[in-house]
Amino acid sequence: MFENFDSREIDTGEARIFARRAGSGPGLLLLHGFPETHAMWREVAPGLARDFTVVCADLRGYGQSSCPPSTSDHAPYAKRAMAADMVMLMETFGFRCFMVAGHDRGGRVAYRLALDHPDRVEKLAVLDIIPTGDAWDRADDRLALGYWPWSLLSQPWPLPETMLAAAADAVVDNALSGWGSSPDAFPPGVRQLYIDALRDAAHIHAICEEYRAAASLDREHDRADREAGRRIACPLLALWSEHGALAEWYAQEGGPEAMWRNWADDVSGVALPGGHFFPEESPIETAATLDAFFSGR
Repeated sequence: MFENFDSREIDTGEARIFARRAGSGPGLLLLHGFPETHAMWREVAPGLARDFTVVCADLRGYGQSSCPPSTSDHAPYAKRAMAADMVMLMETFGFRCFMVAGHDRGGRVAYRLALDHPDRVEKLAVLDIIPTGDAWDRADDRLALGYWPWSLLSQPWPLPETMLAAAADAVVDNALSGWGSSPDAFPPGVRQLYIDALRDAAHIHAICEEYRAAASLDREHDRADREAGRRIACPLLALWSEHGALAEWYAQEGGPEAMWRNWADDVSGVALPGGHFFPEESPIETAATLDAFFSGR
């Protein structure tokens, strides 16, 4: 994986962020979700590197990145802190301004990055998410049963940590096969990589802290932005899975694209083939759609 990509570990002051980089041209940051690592971009990033300097990073607490100590309010794992890591990472690579695409948890970091650092983000793509606060405000039995990490992993320590440590393989298998995606999209080596990332106690705790932050501080930050009238200034592309839940669950609101219009003025959107993990199921279509958006074609 990631042939012709170099790898570096960048100290952001609070965390050490592992990233791979290749290509030339404008900076493009790719962020992963749960239970993945930067490896989810293995078949998307090489094509994008023909037009951009592509950086694939592991979020703090995930993959090969470090796990800073947390606090009682979970602030070190709020998307605000994770977004600040990425500002420092991209500046170290020579990009004060850049574009960013994030899937799942990475999408939440990506839109927080655009809100907190509007002078840094030129274009934003969010993959298979709606804003965190909006998702919690509309949470019902479908979210609780369908996307169980939201409720399970945000429970107080040590329950979710204990369960993840005891059944990392079952957690990954359920996630990769239970959210509308085909298990065939994940080669055994990649599946094992994701399982191994959930076997380390420090990373397990960090991931749970990230979910706890999403259930608390991240919601507060979203609410404060809405009350202040703060909006995403850059062009935004919303992508969602053709066979996933977002379009169905939020049909009354007009679907994911309409919901993002509540947060940004320049919004476009389209569904792509596959389930929740469509970047791994349909990498050619995902890469082509992202390339067209970020290139302005």
